[in-house]
Amino acid sequence: MTAAFIGLGANLGEPQRQVRQAFRELDAIPHTRVVRASSLYRSAPLGYADQPSFVNAVVQVQTALPAERLLAELQAIEAAHGRRRSFANAPRTLDLDLLLFGDAALDAPGLKIPHPRMHERAFVLRPLVEIADDIAIPGRGSAMAFLEKCKNQGVEKVD
Repeated sequence: MTAAFIGLGANLGEPQRQVRQAFRELDAIPHTRVVRASSLYRSAPLGYADQPSFVNAVVQVQTALPAERLLAELQAIEAAHGRRRSFANAPRTLDLDLLLFGDAALDAPGLKIPHPRMHERAFVLRPLVEIADDIAIPGRGSAMAFLEKCKNQGVEKVD
């Protein structure tokens, strides 16, 4: 079994309900179980600003699936929620990002682990350190140290 961390985000429809529903759907992935889930957080959009605020969270799973198969399962859940990839940083009904997969560093088409921008995003780091305060980002260092560097990004707990 491999410990993996998944970032969740939504800003269309009913974002809080959709993220909570995704917690249950992640737990239903074959050979995978959710072992920790963060609180929900609200954050302003990055990049394309003309859209609603996001609701974000992070879950830790234990999985027997390879990273590529886990990513395919995440994309299937996104599709079931009506996820459309119209342009970068577009509004979305549900976004599931494979942030970390054990201590692996992967750089394959469509799959980069650790997630390439996670260390720059408080909306990922704050829920991540809530559930794993001593976690290190492979090849980068302490997630807590990176959170300190981006604490001015305005992420607030909503539940």
